[in-house]
Amino acid sequence: MLTSGRASRIIFGRYCFVCASAVVVSLLAVLGGGLAAQPPKGKASDVVSDDREYIGAHRCGVCHLKVYKSWQTTKHAKDAWEKVPDRYRADPECLMCHATGYGQAGGFKDAASTPGLAGVSCEACHGPGSKHEAVCKPLMEKKKLSPEEKKAVRESIAPPSSRNVCLACHQEQKHKEHPKVQ
Repeated sequence: MLTSGRASRIIFGRYCFVCASAVVVSLLAVLGGGLAAQPPKGKASDVVSDDREYIGAHRCGVCHLKVYKSWQTTKHAKDAWEKVPDRYRADPECLMCHATGYGQAGGFKDAASTPGLAGVSCEACHGPGSKHEAVCKPLMEKKKLSPEEKKAVRESIAPPSSRNVCLACHQEQKHKEHPKVQ
């Protein structure tokens, strides 16, 4: 049986550990170290070379149909653009998180000229997909890829998003009602 003094010390110790952990995670994110090494600037589109172009989620879905269908049911696909009030759909502060590739060459410009990039799609985390598409097209009919082909496919697109890609929008909140990263 715990005495009230010992129980208080245990609870206080756990509280301090949780608070210290939160401070460390926050400092890592703020200092740019993020929670993982890739991609270092917070968005996959910041670390890809200029020879890649945005292709839109529909073209990603041609090969990645199961993932594409699953993404279509998410808030990133449905709400990230649709719930942005019209008066904010041209606001750079909002577009940084609510449109794919905004501020990047070939990225979102406006809903009329780049409708496939409105909202948060595949390329918001993976970066522009044109090189990946070009590398993979000739390999589509193959049943098994060689190690060199697998490496080329992996290197043609940014790896799946690490948490600091998410934190670029979800931690640096610009408005009060904002979804939390889970």
